[in-house]
Order: sequence, then structure tokens, then C-alpha cells
Amino acid sequence: MNILVIGAAGDIGQAACAALKANHTLIRAGRSGGDVHVDMSDSASVDAMYARITDTFGTLGAVVCTAGDAHFAPLSDQTSDTMMLGLHQKVMGQINLVLGGLGHLADGGSFTLTSGILDRDPIVQGVGAATANGALAGFVKSAAIEMPRGLRINVVSPGMLDVSAARYGAWFAGHTPVASDRVGRAFVKSVEGAQTGQVITVD
Repeated sequence: MNILVIGAAGDIGQAACAALKANHTLIRAGRSGGDVHVDMSDSASVDAMYARITDTFGTLGAVVCTAGDAHFAPLSDQTSDTMMLGLHQKVMGQINLVLGGLGHLADGGSFTLTSGILDRDPIVQGVGAATANGALAGFVKSAAIEMPRGLRINVVSPGMLDVSAARYGAWFAGHTPVASDRVGRAFVKSVEGAQTGQVITVD
């Protein structure tokens, strides 16, 4: 099937693409790179991306998003604006992809979003990301019961990847890195399996 992957250049995106590329045609999207460009926080940009993909590649079988920013800072330094970064970029950005993509997926297609470990195993300065992750879990569980045409939706929630440990390990004190290939298989489970409304954890 044709699978749209937003955020394919990141560590999680590369893991997802490595696991999916053998059996599917991947269409990569990002803010500045990929086959198409998109600012997922802007619904007009999302709509334009889907229109270009439909014209160029045809019908999508799945949408996978591994992108989304959040602000890391001590709780005492967080403001409504810094907290909104994760809610606007990571949460609403991925929700925009779902709302805009409902009419562009084939019957029985799927959306796979990405959150992370911090809402169930928090770290110091991670409250912004933890809040966004929890919001995504709630959205997916609720949206699943209203999906039309047999569409499915899940969210993959990985721990810190092994390939990310050199850069971010100091933030994740005591966390055991997870293998990238395990994270990739979680995306395969969401895309090729039958689950819907699930938080697929990789700890």
C-alpha cells in the first residue's frame, strides 16, 4: 500500500520506515524535506499536502506520523505558551493529519500517531511532553469508536531509542534504551494488524 510517513528523517521515523519499506511504498513528508512538504500545525498546509499526494501518488492505505515538538523545562519555568508548544505542535499537529486525512484513506486504512514514554514514566523537565503524550492517548482511544469506513487509529509510545541515547540519555536518568527495530515493528503492528484505539508501548 501507499503509506504517508510524516517525520521520516527523525530517529523514530527512520525506524518506522526501515520496518515498513520492504512491503509498502513510502511517501515521506516533512517541513523542509521529503517527497512533499507540510507544516502539520497548519490545517491548510495539511489539506494542501493531501491534495498533492492524491494527485501524484493516488489513494493512501495508511498515514504514519512520527513528528511533533514539545518544550522541555523545569515546571517552575513553564508558562502557558511553552506548554502550548507540545499541545499545538505534537497534539494538534497530529490531530490535523487525522482530520484532514479522513477522506484520503482507502476503506480499512489506518492512522498511526506517535507519543512517548513520559506520561507513564516521567523525567525531570518533561512535563510538557508528558502532557502531550497523555492527550494523544485520549484522542486515539476516543476517535477509534467514530472512525468511518473501517478506518483504524493507534498511537505508538516508545521509550528512548538506542540510537538517540548519545544525545538524550542524560535527560532519561535510569531509563533503558529500546532497540530501534522493536520500535519499527510496533509501527508494522499498527499498520498491518487489526488493532484500533490502542496505545502500543515499546519499553
